[in-house]
Amino acid sequence: MASIWVGPQGTIKDYPGFSPSVDAEAIRKAIKGIGTDEKTLINILAERSNAQRQLIAKEYQASYEQELKDDLKGDLSGHFEHVMVALVTPPAVFDAKQLKKSMKGTGTDEDALIEILTTRTSRQMKEIAQAYYTVYKKSLGDDISSETSGDFRKALLTLADGRRDESLKVDEHLAKKDAQILYNAGENKWGTDEDKFTEILCLRSFPQLKLTFDEYRNISQKDIEDSIKGELSGHFEDLLLAIVHCTRNTPAFLAGRLHQALKGAGTDEFTLNRIMVSRSEIDLLDIRREFQKHYGYSLHSAIKSDTSGDYEAVLLKICGEDD
Repeated sequence: MASIWVGPQGTIKDYPGFSPSVDAEAIRKAIKGIGTDEKTLINILAERSNAQRQLIAKEYQASYEQELKDDLKGDLSGHFEHVMVALVTPPAVFDAKQLKKSMKGTGTDEDALIEILTTRTSRQMKEIAQAYYTVYKKSLGDDISSETSGDFRKALLTLADGRRDESLKVDEHLAKKDAQILYNAGENKWGTDEDKFTEILCLRSFPQLKLTFDEYRNISQKDIEDSIKGELSGHFEDLLLAIVHCTRNTPAFLAGRLHQALKGAGTDEFTLNRIMVSRSEIDLLDIRREFQKHYGYSLHSAIKSDTSGDYEAVLLKICGEDD
């Protein structure tokens, strides 16, 4: 029997029988007792939804006149601290902070910018932009503008605006038209009209783009990826390829990012933490499936062999069971 597809799936759901005051008290004890009880912190915070964690934080503040995140910061350290603080941060604020971190300091982490801006919905982007302004008193667009340049900047700004069409309806006529425009802007032209690529790939819905890429194949006898690789370069090329990848399969794109973060000599905790936390209620189950399918071993086992201690414990709790 065919299974009914119910949309993307996370690993963390609302905790049944939830009581913010009971949780706040248990967390306070775990932090303030002799030695920190990390196990309790993990068991509570990694098994509640973000909405529930916000209620715990509110209760905590009311009862102890202290910010939960400040107490966690004061009591924990390293990568473990980063994950625990991320868990109690509202999603839009977390993404805003991740974007800021990607742009501050000496270099810009273009891959992180690309990952965040290509995988968030228009509604999420609007919330992130608002959170960004609230936290930093600067617009996200201004910071992107000063940290990037050229076509890459233009495309990032278009994505940051949150103007991608979110409707699930597809327009076959428009797909044919857009496919022809893309063909004329690239393969069929001396020189490339980058603006056309930005306009179509950053504003059309994912289902619409899927159809457009099929039409593109019919017209050019080529996959859109191959044309992008042949026609464009640098971070702009990376960004457009990421959009194509997300259009075809967002969880597979993020599984690839996790694989990258977990392979080789060092672990890229910045990426690992962000994807585990930010996708835990959206599509982490799907990401796990794609990871297993593409790499032949489970995300669970990759995390286990690459991390240790409380940091490993909380990531595995977020990840859920082994595949």
